[in-house]
Amino acid sequence: MLKRTLKVNGVERMVIVEQDKSLADVLRENLGLTSVKIGCGTGQCGSCSVIIDGKLKRTCTLKMKRVADYTEITTLEGLGTPTQLHPIQVAWMAHGAAQCGFCTPGFIMSTYALLLQNPSPSREDIRDWFQKHRNACRCTGYKPIVDSVMDAAAVMRGDMKLDDLLFKVPEDGRIWGTKYPRPSAIAKVTGTLDYGADLGLKMPEETLKCALVQAEVSHANILSIDTAEAEKMPGVFKIITAKDVPGKNRITGLITFPSNKGDGWERPILNDEKIFQYGDAVAIVCADSEKHALEAAKHVHLELEQLPEYMSAPAAMADDAIEIHPGTPNIYFTQKVAKGEETAPLFEKADAVVEDSFYVSRQPHMPIEPDVGFAFLDDDGKLNIHSKSIGLHLHGAMIAPGIGVELENLIMVQNPTGGTFGYKFSPTMEALVGVAAMVTKRPVFLKYTWYQQQTYTGKRSPFFTDLRLAATKDGKILGMESDWSVDHGPYSEFGDLLTLRGAQFIGAGYDIPAIRGEGRTVCTNHAWGSAFRGYGAPESEFPSEVLMDELAEKLGMDPFELRLKNVYREGSTTPTGQVPEVLSLPEVFEAMRPHYEAAKKRVAETTTDDVKRGVGIALGVYGCGLDGPDTAEADLELNEDNTVTVFVTWHDHGQGADMGTLATAHETLRPLGLKPEQIHLVLNDTRTCPNGGPAGGSRSQVMVGNAIRVVCEILLDALRKEDGSYGTYADLVAAKQPVHFHGKWTAPATDCDENGQGAPFANYMYGLFLMEMAVDMKTGKAVVEHCKAVADIGKVCNRLVVDGQMYGGLSQAIGLALTEDYEDIKKHSTMIGAGFPYIKDIPDDMEVIYVETPRKDGPHGASGVGELPLSAPHAAVINGIYDACGVRITKLPARPEKVLAGLKEKGLAK
Repeated sequence: MLKRTLKVNGVERMVIVEQDKSLADVLRENLGLTSVKIGCGTGQCGSCSVIIDGKLKRTCTLKMKRVADYTEITTLEGLGTPTQLHPIQVAWMAHGAAQCGFCTPGFIMSTYALLLQNPSPSREDIRDWFQKHRNACRCTGYKPIVDSVMDAAAVMRGDMKLDDLLFKVPEDGRIWGTKYPRPSAIAKVTGTLDYGADLGLKMPEETLKCALVQAEVSHANILSIDTAEAEKMPGVFKIITAKDVPGKNRITGLITFPSNKGDGWERPILNDEKIFQYGDAVAIVCADSEKHALEAAKHVHLELEQLPEYMSAPAAMADDAIEIHPGTPNIYFTQKVAKGEETAPLFEKADAVVEDSFYVSRQPHMPIEPDVGFAFLDDDGKLNIHSKSIGLHLHGAMIAPGIGVELENLIMVQNPTGGTFGYKFSPTMEALVGVAAMVTKRPVFLKYTWYQQQTYTGKRSPFFTDLRLAATKDGKILGMESDWSVDHGPYSEFGDLLTLRGAQFIGAGYDIPAIRGEGRTVCTNHAWGSAFRGYGAPESEFPSEVLMDELAEKLGMDPFELRLKNVYREGSTTPTGQVPEVLSLPEVFEAMRPHYEAAKKRVAETTTDDVKRGVGIALGVYGCGLDGPDTAEADLELNEDNTVTVFVTWHDHGQGADMGTLATAHETLRPLGLKPEQIHLVLNDTRTCPNGGPAGGSRSQVMVGNAIRVVCEILLDALRKEDGSYGTYADLVAAKQPVHFHGKWTAPATDCDENGQGAPFANYMYGLFLMEMAVDMKTGKAVVEHCKAVADIGKVCNRLVVDGQMYGGLSQAIGLALTEDYEDIKKHSTMIGAGFPYIKDIPDDMEVIYVETPRKDGPHGASGVGELPLSAPHAAVINGIYDACGVRITKLPARPEKVLAGLKEKGLAK
């Protein structure tokens, strides 16, 4: 132990701590300064950044033995407060730079340090600073952050008034389609929003801290689990293994496809017979402190019988591969697509045929906030589970039987969440903390390290795809043939649905009259497949968008013109045979045309022998919703003071569910003249909120938004008087009418059949993406220098939120194309090792242009947005690399060594 006196935010504070405790933990746990976030825990993300003796420092790796007495420390709490915001915080709100908000305190402190040193930075100065200090953001694409720094600097210099940054409500009071800041913005920019780990510090004194005992192999039989030594360790309360689980000890994948050969019950909560993937949990150590729990976990001894590890779909499909789940074949689901006439004759008579093989990699989600959650039994005897879940009602149904609790006795709550990007569409730790609370009868808390986040949560399922296109000599596509295999890891949940996406989105955006193909879901021993932004579209549209460029080259056509010739028009149908709900793609292309022409001219003028430049484009399409008649519900209450409260499960990955809820409700209730602050939000708690469905497939704005619209319209109907004016709460009470209302909306859509034909989504999103690439001919390193997108997402609900979704998705697409992977479990377990895109990996020049075509089945004309910017831009990156240097990468990511090998093969390397 050591004693230190620290001068924190201008006040001397004494702490008595262990010398190896990190300063980040001391600031958080001893001093309660929870604006300091711990993300990676290894100094690679910058979320723990504070100013120490005038210099910016990361604190998660700084041990207290290296912190001197009277060290001066400034945290976000010392910069500004919710009632006295600093200009940097105001600028962050004005530009929507806090999306999930987890990295925001570190970025703001980093910005403050920069502006103390350089009051007039250029955009490149700002980018260099954040790169140097490893401030990482997964949400924003960095552009809004740089915009914020520029304006904050201007205010601090006196070149701009602070008032110029504040949002002004228009005279008509309308906030729909504006840059109204999200309701959670103030809490995020001041560091006062409590995420899961922050709430964990504020739990009752009797709370047990949990640590997992996990496998370090990918496939094995469990011979024994010996907990005897660990149980004697200091502070241990209980070590839970499979034999202690009250329920079925399984998480159900809720299999709904009749042709699925699995039953969906193959995923253990705690593995009892076999290890199916690296990191599988076999025991939970519950102790009085995290330190004691982690130490005891090291002394639980596993005896395993190693089995063959099938780390890819081809390996698991081999003739000699054993069944990973005995009794269920490794290929457990098959999806066909058959549209129009037979394709074979068309290919025989076609003027041009192109074919190629493609691989889209196991992209890791890499949120800055690692997975975290807690559970407790409340005074009514109900089990409460708090987590980062983006599917509360769904996850309740998936885990309740395994835990051994009835659904009516299970309450699921989403904590403020530091990004998920889809991995939390699957339950990760919910069942673990639920079991621990049930067994110990005590509150329990579990947080993963970033290593556990990377090795023990789901990843994008890789697709191995063979694709063929046939066309006439003037570029009209005649037919398409496809074959795709989905490496979905060891657990089947949503694997069949993901495989269906291949039938729905390979070739999406084009009028292809004849399609034949087959896809399959494959069980492997690599990371289980979970939803990731785009959910099947990045894997499906990458092959068709790269092959479109190959077809254009074979025909001698411009790839822009070839695409435009084949996009949806009157009489066109989608790959599923559906008539598109809008036909805006020609307008989208014409909006992009001048930018495309300018980009082609620019790269021609700037390319050199050492750095080749090129332009790539790609068309992206995605549906909004869960397939078929998807449904969402919402509740609303008129309060005594004539304000309203909206109750809804619009889960928040960090994308802005609070803003979506507020803007949609406010727009519907405009006849009442309510101000935004008169609409109160109760979100994401199954005790009080009806089932809005999970936040995936860009469904929330359409599905939950429509449910909100419906319930608000029910209130308007209840208050409307004969003369067209509106009554009040008192009027309803006097008339003995209810003041609490329920709304529900179901999408007018149909499920796809066994041949992938149907109308699965009422609304779609459409986008055309342009990437200007530079390739270093000596190293093979490819860089995106400029990025443009033209998007039709219907009417824009909130410009800050939608811009942020687009920039963030485009950045993740660039990462998918060039750097991101989770194939090598050891090498790819860190942010840097996995290819996390820092600010200099993403272009500052990003522009999004909106073609706002109102959707008949969208609330106030809106469609979705989140999935679109990661549907196909990675294909534009790859097409741009080929245009620059002649190397065609068909297997992602296009890391420098891969491009360089292609250059050497062609004799082009410098």
